Amino acid sequence: MHRAARIRRFTLGTAAAVLATGMLGACTSDGPADGGVRAAPEKSSAASKPTPTPTPTPKALGAPQVPRHALTGYWQNFRNGAAIERLRDVSDAYDIIAVSFADLAGERGEVGFKLDTGGLGGYRVEEFKADIKAKQRAGKSVIISVGGEHGKVEVDDAGTAKRFADSVHELMTEYGFDGVDIDLENGGVSAEYMTRALKDLHGRVGPKLVVTMAPQTKDMQSTDSDYFRTALNIKDFLTVVNTQFYNSGSMKGCDGKVYQQGTVDFLTALACIQLENGLDPSQVGLGLPTNSSNKKAGYVEPEVVNKALDCLTRGTGCGTFKPARTYPGLRGAMAWSTNWDAKGGNAWSKAVGAHVRSLP
Repeated sequence: MHRAARIRRFTLGTAAAVLATGMLGACTSDGPADGGVRAAPEKSSAASKPTPTPTPTPKALGAPQVPRHALTGYWQNFRNGAAIERLRDVSDAYDIIAVSFADLAGERGEVGFKLDTGGLGGYRVEEFKADIKAKQRAGKSVIISVGGEHGKVEVDDAGTAKRFADSVHELMTEYGFDGVDIDLENGGVSAEYMTRALKDLHGRVGPKLVVTMAPQTKDMQSTDSDYFRTALNIKDFLTVVNTQFYNSGSMKGCDGKVYQQGTVDFLTALACIQLENGLDPSQVGLGLPTNSSNKKAGYVEPEVVNKALDCLTRGTGCGTFKPARTYPGLRGAMAWSTNWDAKGGNAWSKAVGAHVRSLP
């Protein structure tokens, strides 16, 4: 996502490269049980019928202030051909706004952030901080995203884990961020030490800490990957993993078949890997681009995104792949970026955001 005019941050993968890695098996499990034992209904007279007990809606895991179904959007702190917007101008359709990016600042593991005042037309730090508070008063979460395409942050030992937690907490204190997004694409994630850093941060901030992740598709193909392991390690407070379902080429879905990016099947069959291998549905989101000029890199129209959401939550709108069960608690979707969306008149977030809110 860093400074380039293309959608995001890395070169297209190929099917051959992906198929060389281990993949997970097919999703064939039956519908989930509620885990409890239902008592036998009491006998009633012929004139009366027992009143069914409504099934409570499961709560989403992670920060309680984030809506059950949410739209995440990345806000660009740099110019790259997208619209230049101030945080106050970000569409109200976005529930989580990830400020992009914090990067290496000082020793390994230490991150910093500097507002691009010049590149953003004179946007002052005081305005930025006030805009964060205004978004929060409107019920939005504003977090700091670490990394991006050219990010150089590495968290791979005890020292870097400590410096990462310390510096992210300092940024949260200085700017008022609600949490952190992990968007490291250059080998910066060690499951052991990123877990340690995020648990440290959670211990300081508490249950309202918003933690999101934006791994590349190749990073969520197997539970052996550091990204996937980190997500599972912090499952008790992780908010959502918005995998980048683009810039990927072809990849295997949870049924072992290969799917091409830019299709309903690609979104549903790859999301199924996460849904069937340990993450709660509320911790899974579909990450998509909003720059319609980059169709070769995986852009799909909003109606395709909405069909994928329906397929996963309702079992309707599916392509050739249909999951063995539905996941009504699916968190929602993610957009790169709010700026590209704004350049298109916010058409993407209007369509997808409204649909996310309509999910069961």
